[in-house]
Amino acid sequence: MASEFDIVIRGGSVMDGNGGTPFTADVAVKDGRIAEIGKVDAGGREEIDAAGLSVTPGWVDLHTHYDGQAIWDSRLAPSSWHGVTTVVMGNCGVGFAPVRKNTQTAVIALMEGVEDIPGPCLHEGLDWTWESFGEYLTALERRPHDIDFCALLPHAPLRVYVMGERALRLEDANQSDIRQMRELAAEAVKAGAFGFSTSRTIAHKTLAGDATPTLRAQEAELTGIALGLKDAGKGFIEMTSDWNTPDPATEFSMLRRVMAASGRPLVLSLTQRHDGTTAWKDLLELTTEAVAEGVPVRCVAPPRPIGALLGLTGSQNPFAGTRTYHEIAHLPLPERLARMRDPAVRARIVSEDPHEFNTWSLLGRIGWERMFRFTDPVNYTPAKEDSIAAIAARQGRTPQDVAYDMLIEDDGKGFIFTCLVNYANYDLSAVKEMYGRDHVIPGLSDGGAHVAFISDASFPTFLFSYWGRDRGEDRLPLHDLVRRQTREPARFAGLHDRGVLAPGMKADINVIDFPNLGLERPRMVVDLPAGGRRLMQKAYGYVATVKAGQVIYRNGVATGALPGGLVRSTH
Repeated sequence: MASEFDIVIRGGSVMDGNGGTPFTADVAVKDGRIAEIGKVDAGGREEIDAAGLSVTPGWVDLHTHYDGQAIWDSRLAPSSWHGVTTVVMGNCGVGFAPVRKNTQTAVIALMEGVEDIPGPCLHEGLDWTWESFGEYLTALERRPHDIDFCALLPHAPLRVYVMGERALRLEDANQSDIRQMRELAAEAVKAGAFGFSTSRTIAHKTLAGDATPTLRAQEAELTGIALGLKDAGKGFIEMTSDWNTPDPATEFSMLRRVMAASGRPLVLSLTQRHDGTTAWKDLLELTTEAVAEGVPVRCVAPPRPIGALLGLTGSQNPFAGTRTYHEIAHLPLPERLARMRDPAVRARIVSEDPHEFNTWSLLGRIGWERMFRFTDPVNYTPAKEDSIAAIAARQGRTPQDVAYDMLIEDDGKGFIFTCLVNYANYDLSAVKEMYGRDHVIPGLSDGGAHVAFISDASFPTFLFSYWGRDRGEDRLPLHDLVRRQTREPARFAGLHDRGVLAPGMKADINVIDFPNLGLERPRMVVDLPAGGRRLMQKAYGYVATVKAGQVIYRNGVATGALPGGLVRSTH
């Protein structure tokens, strides 16, 4: 058989990303593109036997934070370990451009606090060979990557670049500031940015407790930046918010006015908060009504609880802010563990105020009721009776005492799984309702961020293994989940060359053993610049991941191929 193609994937169950019924076919790849789908007679230089396997487009993740990692690392793992072939970074209004020499420290402090990427890693890993956003994009192109990435212009560094200290003091932008931000936004999008991102949540703070500079940005400022996108003729707006200023309807109405003025689409983060359990329903209805009226708005919603893994090997634990723990936090784990096993030290830690030296803005939002032992195998839907609060009640102990034991067991290497959102009722019924609306896209993985206490870049693997298989009679159609993780985010972002399997499209492909798709337990590794640590979680069941016509992973093992890189916006 002549080798007419680079790769032929034979006999797989094809879910092409359009949401239709799976069909058996061969998929031929040549010169980085899909050449043929059907019965392919000619051979390939590489043949992949996909009999009994599924063949899908590569996943597209709209919400990541690889802004720093993409500078120093050619592999955008862990996302690329989970079938993701294209990511959008620069979300939540944080990033590294535009920047002046005297604002570099400020934008690092914000990324360190908001996204838990250690400052020393960023100081060592970033070489600051750029000032403008366009120059930052050029710096990103210096090294090849395993997958593609798109960049949003982040509002916080833009605001600090234009306003300096006034931005950090949360002052309103004046007309001159807004005019300059509009010009810089247009310049960034023309250079290749896919839009701009902003944040209006009090959870986004520096380690010192300072709010993100974008928190109180007025409608005129947001409109001005959005008009920069209009001037460039492309780009979308990404926003995260608490939806309580003063309520979802008022804030969403403001955003609709911004969209109307600029003509640019909007994507919002949608989660069920535990201290405001109805706001997500209000937002879901508001966006549903807007979509029905033809407004181009989408929501990105996680498929499981956003979960913090609190432990002694990570950056956060329930006692990290206490005075006594703060004094021993610098010790190597064996020494710290020995000190914590001292009854006198234990007594002090469990009785002290955990807020005194706290650097985690979400500490006040969580409680023992939604903290659980992180089990092996992993369980992201623990029962209410397995919470630390429930265990303590049954045993007649304090929750602090139970949590302390969990931290020091397994030689201090265990974790407490803490559900931050999407688990108000100890189930995923809210997620099911969100995914019942067609404008809701799975996502919010935050890949590249929260590296030492959250490991949610595995969201796509969980989406398909849990919602598409393990949910039983309540599961969602697998082929429709594929559409939501491929075609829909690609089309929204303006990535019209990917997201579906069809001749002429970019050959971004997953070959998956869906019945055996699953997640390994996260592990802490030390591989960041300046000796930084991060949680990394692998998957099993991805037989092959193809990027731009080259196999980049086989059974979870990197092949060495690096066909990915920066994608500059064109639509």
